[in-house]
Amino acid sequence: MTETLHRKITRSSAARWTVLLLVSFTMLTGYIISDVMAPLKPMLESGLGWDSTQYGFFTSGYSLFNVFLFMLIFAGMILDRMGPRFTGLLAVVIMIGGTFLKYWAISTQFGDQAITILGKTMSIQVFYAMLGFAIFGVGIEMIGITASKIIVKWFTGRSLALAMGLNVAAGRIGTAIALLGALPFAERMGSPSAPLVLCLIMLLIGLLSFLIYIMLDRKADRELAADPATATRTDAAEDEKFKLTDIFSIVRLRGFWLITLLCVLFYSAVFPFLKFATELMIQKFGVSTTWAGAIPALLPFGNILLTPLFGSIYDKKGRGATLMMIGALLLVFVHLMFSVPAFTSPALAICLMLILGAAFSLVPSAMWPSVPKIIPYHKLGTAYSVIFWVQNIGLGGVPLLIGWVLDKYCVVGTVVSENGNDVNVYDYNLPMMIFALFGIMSVAVAYLLKKEDARKGYGLERPNIKNS
Repeated sequence: MTETLHRKITRSSAARWTVLLLVSFTMLTGYIISDVMAPLKPMLESGLGWDSTQYGFFTSGYSLFNVFLFMLIFAGMILDRMGPRFTGLLAVVIMIGGTFLKYWAISTQFGDQAITILGKTMSIQVFYAMLGFAIFGVGIEMIGITASKIIVKWFTGRSLALAMGLNVAAGRIGTAIALLGALPFAERMGSPSAPLVLCLIMLLIGLLSFLIYIMLDRKADRELAADPATATRTDAAEDEKFKLTDIFSIVRLRGFWLITLLCVLFYSAVFPFLKFATELMIQKFGVSTTWAGAIPALLPFGNILLTPLFGSIYDKKGRGATLMMIGALLLVFVHLMFSVPAFTSPALAICLMLILGAAFSLVPSAMWPSVPKIIPYHKLGTAYSVIFWVQNIGLGGVPLLIGWVLDKYCVVGTVVSENGNDVNVYDYNLPMMIFALFGIMSVAVAYLLKKEDARKGYGLERPNIKNS
């Protein structure tokens, strides 16, 4: 493979897949941190005295700067102006800083220090942890849009959806590692902050991986400058610099907004659900704390296998809008089943999580490769950033909503933890109905997107692979 890379990197299949591997590994290390605290909600409540509202506030911090300070929009502009190498490196550095702050907050004893936000008094520890998660959220979302643009550059006209599916799968591997390993490791070490130390080490390795990608991409650019005949459509578009006025041409497109709405509605019914899924398994389905994180981990494991498969189908057969609509329908089915009070079998929970994994594979495998069919390459970073910005409104607001609903309407009792603290017992049926509502709205938007594609001819139902 080394010889192939050296001979002609812009025409090398090995080079393309190596770039994908390097960038996806960096994504993986970030996604471990995104979800590493999700299985630790019971431990944070019993050991540190948090409640569901404070946990929801902490989790919502992920989107704080991205949404209210428009950091994601700025990240997209930086990406289109400065390129993926600079933007990706900046993203990883930001992630490292945010993760370190979150680790310091959770590992430090603050005594009775408190802060009042939105009428809710909470520990200063929760505030600092949220702040670290907010900084990290800027970096992980920035690397997400950067990875998408890198893949479009290297895979346009080839197996674009497969490559994006594999990149998504890498992120899901990170989620699975977090959900499966965080709670047992934290219990073994006796501290909810212990997993964050390993996360920091992994993120430093991810930084090294991205630096290797930078070297390969620079080599490809030098080769392109020496031999313009190797250029692709996206290479040529690199010369078109993003202008501020390009935002207006993006937001005028109805197809763009339909994909954006589908993204925020669909992901709002999945990622916030995962933040509470471990406790759901413990309190509704009676799963032990040792194995409670293993059932939600089935979702990303299924995603790892199915997203590249569905992406390959989209590349060869098309039907992208149809795939999105089917995935949204499966999402509704799963959350409605979770909301039925009589269904408490762990075996059923496992089956539903596997189906949710299929839904979570269908939609992203078709959605992300569809964006370049609507938006030109030189505006793509900004387009992805606007989509991610709107998505972050859901990812920030929904956990806060669910935490508030749990504390306000769903407390059915208390139990005494091993530390002697009272821990609430919740009825999760109402939150699951809220997630199902997001799914129903996703189905409606996917249907409208399919109709818009038929009207505008974006090509969402056509294959991605073009014959030479």
